[in-house]
Amino acid sequence: MNIPEELKYTEEHNWVQVLPSGNARVGISSYAQTQLGDIVFVELPKVGQAVDAGQAMGTIESVKVASDLYSPVEGTVVAVNDELAESPELVNEDPYGDGWLVEFRMQDPMAVNELLSAEKYRGLVAEN
Repeated sequence: MNIPEELKYTEEHNWVQVLPSGNARVGISSYAQTQLGDIVFVELPKVGQAVDAGQAMGTIESVKVASDLYSPVEGTVVAVNDELAESPELVNEDPYGDGWLVEFRMQDPMAVNELLSAEKYRGLVAEN
């Protein structure tokens, strides 16, 4: 299973990448997209929307189920992956690249350190 070392993870199976700008890019893990199956629709928050950590910020729908997307950090949405409106399958094809979901300006950049390391996330996935 692909769990990149340089990313942080949540128990809700999101990944977080801190970009050189200090913003956080967020997506769902390879494990999550495998569990969901073929992604057919993604609803993302609006640019400028403020979100709290743990708050529902959108929806991801697959052929199996619709699931809420939860923000892993507190901040303001500065970008969304508009390509997912036409090509939601990018989440399945490249969950850590072209299938990213949202970019945030984090309220507290240190909050990302409270998320799971790749090693701890591997342990979480192994339990499921």
